[in-house]
Amino acid sequence: MSSSSSSVLEIFQYIDVHQNDFIKNLKEWVAVESDSVQPALRKEVIRMMALAADRLSALGATVNLVNLGSHQFLDGEDLPLPPVILGELGKDPQKATVCFYGHVDVQPAKKEDGWKTDPYTLTEINGNLYGRGATDNKGPVLAWINAVETFRALKLAMPVNFKFVIEGMEEAGSLGLEKLLEEENQNFFSDVDYIVISDNLWLSNKKPALTYGSRGNACFCVEVECGSKDLHSGTFGGIIHEPLMDLIALLDSLVDPTGWIQIPGIYDSVAALTEEERKLYESIEFDLEEHKNNSGVKKFLYGTKEEILLHLWRYPSLSIHGIEGAFHEPGIKTVIPAKVIGKFSIRQVPHMDLSVVKQQVVQHLEGVFSKRNSPNTLKVSMPLAAKPWLADVNDPQYKAARRAIKTVFGEDPDFIRDGSTIPVARMFQTITQKSVMMFPIGAADDGEHSQNEKISRYNYIQGTKAFAAFFLELSKLH
Repeated sequence: MSSSSSSVLEIFQYIDVHQNDFIKNLKEWVAVESDSVQPALRKEVIRMMALAADRLSALGATVNLVNLGSHQFLDGEDLPLPPVILGELGKDPQKATVCFYGHVDVQPAKKEDGWKTDPYTLTEINGNLYGRGATDNKGPVLAWINAVETFRALKLAMPVNFKFVIEGMEEAGSLGLEKLLEEENQNFFSDVDYIVISDNLWLSNKKPALTYGSRGNACFCVEVECGSKDLHSGTFGGIIHEPLMDLIALLDSLVDPTGWIQIPGIYDSVAALTEEERKLYESIEFDLEEHKNNSGVKKFLYGTKEEILLHLWRYPSLSIHGIEGAFHEPGIKTVIPAKVIGKFSIRQVPHMDLSVVKQQVVQHLEGVFSKRNSPNTLKVSMPLAAKPWLADVNDPQYKAARRAIKTVFGEDPDFIRDGSTIPVARMFQTITQKSVMMFPIGAADDGEHSQNEKISRYNYIQGTKAFAAFFLELSKLH
């Protein structure tokens, strides 16, 4: 047996023997109600940041808790932002430097919301560890720390240099993080080779995955107004151009029944599907019927696994979210609303330019509106927008992670994208210009943000091994 394989065996044995200790650590972290959304729990978030900093210090890392100041809520209350941890362990110029990003704040959770256990008491049932933050994102953050700690406990040389960026406001929009990354780009990130984010899930319950892309999101409001006040339909119905009728016509013009976006030019920048990428979809483990059952719908727009995944990940989609100003309560109210606002979003993909998308949307809606000869006023705006993210699966760290996963799980991972938006991946890539990879360890059924969030003991412990194996694989690149 080679010294390398001997080290791997020793590392994996240590992790297996100490798995209950690692679960105890997770239990301590889950017990902290680090809900960043509710102002009353801000002190708990700050306490959680201090606990995470202590864990890194115990590894021998240099830890800097960076003060981000405060922010103001809509009611005027001013609250301190939790600090961001910038940690560093090892500065050997002969070794690769890998930076890990994670967060230790959580979504709100209450037992009465439908949890079968107390959300802040980590509870093991049938091999699953239930608790808020277990998979999003305290479990993966600890798995990374556990992996580093294993090398230290076994007195093995650290295979790479480590850096840590851990925040406490991810669930509330990562307030202050982007500015900090920009300020530290020429300092903290100057010697970083690779950035790893472990804040998402596998596509499958059983097969591991690596994520290399996500769609962006452009949110639109289309406002139609006829006057200063609502009108009685008995007095004015039939003699005016009603704003809601205009709006429904505008919204109906956006997408056809097959899901095809009808805005001229919207698909012009979408990259053509290469044969290499197409092959990635063939081996992906994805149960179409299970996905259908989980969603509660009877039929999807597409009938094959490949078509579904392509339209979830690499093609844009348009969704209509609601109408503001229209009567929506039970019963009938015979009123003609004076102003209505339709809300929709376009999940855009790489190579689509946000400014071009906005221009295309505005031109399309103004064109449809002009044909109605309506005297009402039309206003189109894009209040929120986030860009897509795409990495190269042939990048060295993806190859290293693939080999690590094969070592631990006995199979190659699926290479997947995410249909939603992951702003932090794009943020790191744009600002630092470093290689960014998403390396999830949670399964598809972990229920992040939902009731009964969990991570399985298997995924938590095997994930720790996968991270340790990844460090060794990275070291071979340098």
